Amino acid sequence: MATRAALRYYHHCQRAARSWSCTINHNGAASRLLSTPSSAEQSQDSGKLEEAEPVETDSQDRTKLLVLGGSGFVGTNVCREALHRGLPVVSLNRSGMPSIKEPWVNNITWVRGNLFDPNPWKEILKEVSAVISCVGGFGSNEAMKKINGDANISAINAASEAGVKRYVYISAADFGLPRFFMRGYYEGKRAAEAALRSKFPYGGVILKPGFIHGTRHVGELQIPLSLIGAPLELALRNAKGLSGTPLIGQLLIPPVKVTTVAKAAIRSAIDNAVPPGDLDVWGIIRLGDH
Repeated sequence: MATRAALRYYHHCQRAARSWSCTINHNGAASRLLSTPSSAEQSQDSGKLEEAEPVETDSQDRTKLLVLGGSGFVGTNVCREALHRGLPVVSLNRSGMPSIKEPWVNNITWVRGNLFDPNPWKEILKEVSAVISCVGGFGSNEAMKKINGDANISAINAASEAGVKRYVYISAADFGLPRFFMRGYYEGKRAAEAALRSKFPYGGVILKPGFIHGTRHVGELQIPLSLIGAPLELALRNAKGLSGTPLIGQLLIPPVKVTTVAKAAIRSAIDNAVPPGDLDVWGIIRLGDH
């Protein structure tokens, strides 16, 4: 059965060879990958996106979205947006279910686990079509490199080995600051990005927002980050040209609403029309606002 399907698909690929490349996955089922266009093709088709047609895969068994760090500021918004779209959501966190007293929390399957030890939870990945990682943190350089880099790399490797198709990593914009400033934070982020590009060349999307604003919950305390972020976003969105200014341009990247980041992350995870690669803040805004 798999051999006949592969042969039929091979002949189909032959007819479409100018636009597509063909591969057979490890289960023996045929799949299609978007080929890398030439420079001439890029100049002619830079404004077009093509979506791969569905082929025979195990996708019918993979219906869930896994959110890593779903109890945090960005993660809770990603979970809410996924539920709003009717997606079944599993969230892996160090502490399991968060203390947030909101009805949507009960509609998530919360799993307590450690990214550095995927063995207890890797069976979940067999039911997962996409992963969104919201994992990150601050501290000493060593701690930041470990949580932003090593923890995410461990999760990326586990998802790749399990055959997950798409992986979205919420990273951070590079503001062009001196390398000694938050060195471990950025080294960790960039290491995780490199791992994602290597393991998910056709299904990995990296979101690079700047300052993310919204209402942040810290225990019972609510911190209204939008009091600062919203007016700055409005001002800097209308001054996009300034972001190319030498020396200071990267510091003028506009803040972005946490709900916009969440919507862009979900679109990147479930929509094959979103190509793999990096999304800067302008790409996040376009994707999240539409």
